[in-house]
Amino acid sequence: MKRKKRWIVMMSLMVLLSIWGVLTPESPELWMPDQYFDAANVAWMITATIFVLMMTPGLSFFYGGMVGRKNIISTILQSFIAMGVISVIWVAVGFSLAFGDDLGHFIGNPLTFPMFTHVGAKTDLFLAPTIPLALYALFQMKFAIITPSLITGSFAERVHFSGYLVFLALFSIFVYCPLAHWTWHPDGFLRQMGVLDFAGGIVVHASSGVAALTGALFLGRRKNAATPHVPANIPFVVLGAAMLWLGWFGFNAGSSLAADGIAVKAFLNTNTASATAMMTWLFFDCLRGRKPSAMGAAVGAVVGLVAITPSAGYVTVGESIMIAFLTTLVCNIAVYWKNKTHVDDALDVFPTHGVGGIFGTILTGVFVHGLLDGNIHMFLIHLLAVVIVCGYTFVVSYILYWLTNKMIPMRVSPESEAAGLDKSQHDECYGNG
Repeated sequence: MKRKKRWIVMMSLMVLLSIWGVLTPESPELWMPDQYFDAANVAWMITATIFVLMMTPGLSFFYGGMVGRKNIISTILQSFIAMGVISVIWVAVGFSLAFGDDLGHFIGNPLTFPMFTHVGAKTDLFLAPTIPLALYALFQMKFAIITPSLITGSFAERVHFSGYLVFLALFSIFVYCPLAHWTWHPDGFLRQMGVLDFAGGIVVHASSGVAALTGALFLGRRKNAATPHVPANIPFVVLGAAMLWLGWFGFNAGSSLAADGIAVKAFLNTNTASATAMMTWLFFDCLRGRKPSAMGAAVGAVVGLVAITPSAGYVTVGESIMIAFLTTLVCNIAVYWKNKTHVDDALDVFPTHGVGGIFGTILTGVFVHGLLDGNIHMFLIHLLAVVIVCGYTFVVSYILYWLTNKMIPMRVSPESEAAGLDKSQHDECYGNG
């Protein structure tokens, strides 16, 4: 009966959102482009937005192949469902909270763009000077979608699906939207401090990594965490990594918001960093006595993508190689150290995305008008930004896990965990599993 009540509440929210949508007025003039409209930039940003959305199903395969056979579908769905949940939240209130009129340099006014009111083909001088504001909002929506999806790898194989849905919504509103406002809104306090985050090193990767660590600590270890883990489908992992690599071109190059030289530089640096990291991870594994593996190559490529994200449009291609090389070594060692602890971050989200985003942000303060140029202030503000974002994310995420757990148990029963989430949560199975 309790389970049915949960779905009644969630369905009621969808009914209310539908009614709100019908009652929201819209002016036809919103969809008439103005004189600042640049067709080339529009075409590129539509393409980039599609690329970024493709990263979420790519992540589904990447994570889905890493878990045990009994949990492939549930893991894939946890990422895939974010495209539905976050898209609706973003239209209703998320875009307003992240990019609405500034309130105290901390959050956007939720009444600026409720249900995408005033969001159309018109450009916006501060946010989207040459493309429709609606396109800018859609591009940013894809970042909002993938960020909580990244967290799911930490508590894979043991999280209650309905509890995850609640946490997904709360994280988007209370963690992601404020961080996006601080960093990317012209009046956000980190932006005002001079912090540079080209495409989401701290907003996306540091925050998701820290929230993943928090979730692993809150939910505790899996019952079989001490037994050797065998990934169910390594070809899925490689396919997912390839989709992420391709989608990341939109993620980073699209963050220039124009079809210009900065986009091309970000594109070049993104590919170079991923290639460098893939080879570095593979070679470093071999130096430590392991065999070269497809899993290692896939993880390394993704770490390189994470590492270059905060500085993709700012650094030289040579610097992108050094950033990827250093970050990959740090992340590889971080995975090794994590495996020596009792923290059950199932798919190494914090050692890869969290540490990669943090270290990539710190290196932005080194290479971009920072420490190498004798500007210690630039370096220190990026260190401070990392501390602020990680501290805020850890505290608020822990509170959100706790609140969610009070409403709906976040962790499945031991029996459900043993049966596998595919069967116990979704009544489905992969192949003959």
